Amino acid sequence: MAEEAVESIRYTADVVATTPDGRVLLIERGWPPFEGAWALPGGHVDTGETSRQAAARELEEETGVRVPAAELLQLGAWDTPGRDPRGRYVTVAYLAVVPNDTPVSAGDDARTARWWRWTELPEQLAFDHSSILATALRGESANTDPAGTAA
Repeated sequence: MAEEAVESIRYTADVVATTPDGRVLLIERGWPPFEGAWALPGGHVDTGETSRQAAARELEEETGVRVPAAELLQLGAWDTPGRDPRGRYVTVAYLAVVPNDTPVSAGDDARTARWWRWTELPEQLAFDHSSILATALRGESANTDPAGTAA
């Protein structure tokens, strides 16, 4: 009987941080893969941490935005093989809604952090983050449109 190879899987968490006036927070990646590309704040889940705790930690480390883990709403899991060129990665994405005037400052592995209007997002995003953003936008559309007005 042939021995099957065991695939190593890495576990990450990402955050779609939005404002009621229709903006989303992105970071410019500071190193490969996708160095210089725009992405959602996020990163590896550390030992002993839940993905929700990791999402809150990474959001604060990369952007200076502090949201209690309990306030993050899970959007789903993304696990398509090939979504990350470094190997097999599974991410759990969360939604955070923060006040319109929330300041940001790049930190950790982010070159820049800035707010983008939903209608003016960069054409290309790192990884499969455009898919995560599309899911978040569909989820929000039940309550508000991208401009933040009641639907």
